[in-house]
Amino acid sequence: MLLLEVISGERLPKPERGKMRVHKINNVNKALDFIASKGVKLVSIGAEEIVDGNAKMTLGMIWTIILRFAIQDISVEETSAKEGLLLWCQRKTAPYKNVNVQNFHISWKDGLAFNALIHRHRPELIEYDKLRKDDPVTNLNNAFEVAEKYLDIPKMLDAEDIVGTLRPDEKAIMTYVSCFYHAFSGAQKAETAANRICKVLAVNQENEHLMEDYERLASDLLEWIKRTVPWLEDRVPQKTIHEMQQKLEDFRDYRRVHKPPKVQEKCQLEINFNTLQTKLRLSNRPAFMPSEGKMVSDINNGWQHLEQAEKGYEEWLLNEIRRLERLDHLAEKFRQKASIHESWTEGKEAMLRQKDYETATLSDIKALIRKHEAFESDLAAHQDRVEQIAAIAQELNELDYYDSPSVNARCQKICDQWDALGSLTHSRREALEKTEKQLETIDQLHLEYAKRAAPFNNWMESAMEDLQDMFIVHTIEEIEGLIAAHDQFKSTLPDADKEREAILGIQSEAQRIADYNSIKLPGNNPYTSVTPQIINSKWERVQQLVPKRDHALLDEQSKQQSNEHLRRQFASQANIVGPWIQTKMEEIGRISIEMNGTLEDQLNHLKQYEQSIVDYKPNSDVLEQQHQLIQEALIFDNKHTNYTMEHIRVGWEQLLTTIARTINEVENQILTRDAKGISQEQMQEFRASFNHFDKDHGGTLGPEEFKACLISLGYDVENDRQGDAEFNRIMSVVDPNNSGIVTFQAFIDFMSRETTDTDTADQVIASFKVLAGDKNYITAEELRRELPPDQAEYCIARMAPYQGPDAVPGALDYKSFSTALYGESDL
Repeated sequence: MLLLEVISGERLPKPERGKMRVHKINNVNKALDFIASKGVKLVSIGAEEIVDGNAKMTLGMIWTIILRFAIQDISVEETSAKEGLLLWCQRKTAPYKNVNVQNFHISWKDGLAFNALIHRHRPELIEYDKLRKDDPVTNLNNAFEVAEKYLDIPKMLDAEDIVGTLRPDEKAIMTYVSCFYHAFSGAQKAETAANRICKVLAVNQENEHLMEDYERLASDLLEWIKRTVPWLEDRVPQKTIHEMQQKLEDFRDYRRVHKPPKVQEKCQLEINFNTLQTKLRLSNRPAFMPSEGKMVSDINNGWQHLEQAEKGYEEWLLNEIRRLERLDHLAEKFRQKASIHESWTEGKEAMLRQKDYETATLSDIKALIRKHEAFESDLAAHQDRVEQIAAIAQELNELDYYDSPSVNARCQKICDQWDALGSLTHSRREALEKTEKQLETIDQLHLEYAKRAAPFNNWMESAMEDLQDMFIVHTIEEIEGLIAAHDQFKSTLPDADKEREAILGIQSEAQRIADYNSIKLPGNNPYTSVTPQIINSKWERVQQLVPKRDHALLDEQSKQQSNEHLRRQFASQANIVGPWIQTKMEEIGRISIEMNGTLEDQLNHLKQYEQSIVDYKPNSDVLEQQHQLIQEALIFDNKHTNYTMEHIRVGWEQLLTTIARTINEVENQILTRDAKGISQEQMQEFRASFNHFDKDHGGTLGPEEFKACLISLGYDVENDRQGDAEFNRIMSVVDPNNSGIVTFQAFIDFMSRETTDTDTADQVIASFKVLAGDKNYITAEELRRELPPDQAEYCIARMAPYQGPDAVPGALDYKSFSTALYGESDL
């Protein structure tokens, strides 16, 4: 009876005194009645067998009592008593080397399992690292002595018996191990509490790592944008086309090599941010607010600034190349006209300064007068060229030509020389007219020759100049216009040839009359330096330049036809790729709002779309190659398509970003569903309700649409005071930024919170209180004993010192720490 009182912890009826057999039987019956009252079934066991000393019966009864009162109440994760006790032993000894508890007999023979149980709960009592597996007797005796001395567990087993037995008694070891279980049962609660805290801290640590990754990625991307924008805004013009084309090549390299990885980083950053916010909502944590200047909106603003600078830089490059091309053309034209003019004026000043009229005869002076008149005609004919030279120099100055000083100096020299020629011509005319009164003879025929030969010579020089003139065109129409003008010029050649023959006929007629009258003429026409040989030579030169001009115009026509082919080739491909991108954008929008199959089906469908988009990338690459050919050919417009390469690039980037965001939204919905235990039917019901009120299929609901949706789901948000208050509370949850719209993800988060349970700050505080032994504070030593090392140090580093009246040195405030985890205070 005393054994029953010890094991059960209850008082039994007072035994009868006396040594007679009947007294002994009555006392044993009282004990058996008590055992039966506790639900223990005794089969074939009577008081007489016990009193008569039946050892087998007595031992069987004792084991029944032990099983009922010491082992049966043990329960771990809804297992039987024996399985639960074994599972408890396995968990407690799992971290220890050389310990593998699989049963209640041979697994305990080396004594290490007993020592591991004690060390796990009372590490100060056992020096486990000094134990050896090959010394089981010492190990067993050490465990039995420590348990008896410090844990009040009696020494029920003998070390030599256990070691000397092939298979130790299972019941005896179970009985002894159950004493350890009851002795350490209080620590089990602490372990459960520690597990809860570990789970909460693990979530918080993971979220902090995600926040740090976001901050790092955002800083890197913003720094790249900060470095790139000044480069794109550097608009310092270069002096030559080659230098500007090198800048254009650097810009293409930036577009092809440097920018695409940053587009991917930006997309991945937005995906990481959405995933982090979803995880924070699912773990009942406050939303993540990035550092100042690193919001997704800040990154989008920076990116927009980058693209604006990029667009402006490309336009500037192309305009600058056009300007330099125009400048080179004008500069060459200036040099050509200036060289022709300088060649013509060479020696003219010396000729005008001559005093030959002072010693001339009458016929000579008349010849000099006619010659001077011819020179004035020639001078007037050259006035247009001088004006052209000055106009070209002025245009070069207006276009900021880099070598304007040398152009201006040369132009000034030509103008000064022209003014000097005009002044000298006027002076010489006055002198000749003064002398003319004394001279009367003149050779009219030579004069007529000179007057007609000079304009014709000037016409040939102008024709040669035009035939050698450089040209620049950008379209088929422009080159065809030049060809038509050239054909028109060629149509005038027969009349010009007649004029040449007429002029040469005048000279021939003068020579014929002189020969007939035996008149000796000077070797050259006294009125002009334009001889028949010069006319014939220049006419022959004109005839040679015409086919060269034909060839140059035809080459340019071929080039423009090639450019037109490039335009049509690009337009053909762009008119396919552009609408394809738009169609895919519309299809993705429809998929994101339709309810076809499960979320996994939708996700698979979207990933198939994503793969189809990736597979379509070679078409865009072909377009990039065609666009490069167009730019290399300096083609600046294309009337065959409304799509530019910039439109295609932006559309492609938006398509990749949209499909990635849509996939991320579905993945977050799956994460929400699995974390909150929402069934597929509930998700479909939520989606159906949301889509029903999303009339414009924009993926969001306005306040009135959202209210109607809530009413359809059974929420009491009618238009009265109580309903308005409840609706305002819900809107503050789903739209904390007061944007006036409710997204589907916010709607799902709200519905998941309404239908599922999550950990709360109060639950975490209660768990810490268990670890602290019901104190209002906890110490670093207790945290290190109950939690894994990294999470223990995490708590110690973030817990504020406890300031209560019962504080002790080193006390930590676990309550403020727990509320901070859920955003109810600052961490």
